[in-house]
Amino acid sequence: MKIFSKLYDLALGWAKHKYAERWLFGVSFAESSFFVIPPDVMLAPMVLASPDKAWRLALLTTIASVLGGVLGYFIGLYAMDAVIPYVQEYGYADKLAMVEAWFAEWGLWALLIAGFSPVPYKLFTIASGAMGVALLPFILVSLVGRGARFFMVAAIVKIAGPKFEPALKRYADMLGWLLVLLVVIYAFI
Repeated sequence: MKIFSKLYDLALGWAKHKYAERWLFGVSFAESSFFVIPPDVMLAPMVLASPDKAWRLALLTTIASVLGGVLGYFIGLYAMDAVIPYVQEYGYADKLAMVEAWFAEWGLWALLIAGFSPVPYKLFTIASGAMGVALLPFILVSLVGRGARFFMVAAIVKIAGPKFEPALKRYADMLGWLLVLLVVIYAFI
């Protein structure tokens, strides 16, 4: 089934849409506080479609992500009791406990590392508020961590994208099914 190659072509088409940057901003904002899809899945095809906008898109993603992180921070600060049932329902309770342990051990370094970890960033933003991390250092560290991640993604796609795009398009279905298989294996583990 060639589902992923069709999705790939669709994503590249969306990346050129006149409202694509607004959607990227929205996804980046939401992912840092409550949404599940990381902005990288929009950022990469948008940079591939418009490499001349790579740095602008990375900056937009970074700013939106940090603003969304501030929302997550305030959710943790003022609404943690209301959020806990959802954290448990979606299976993030153990990850939230791990995030809190990381904060206890490493402080703001945990937040910096969070920009690159497989643990959802929203857990770090919510935990930051719940644990009373100072807001200004939270914002500054988030800018550095998230910025490093999104500028790295933009740079890799801008530099390597045109060279690897034909192979990526050719193997999109195989890579997509491989990713699905890895997610299923991860869910069972």
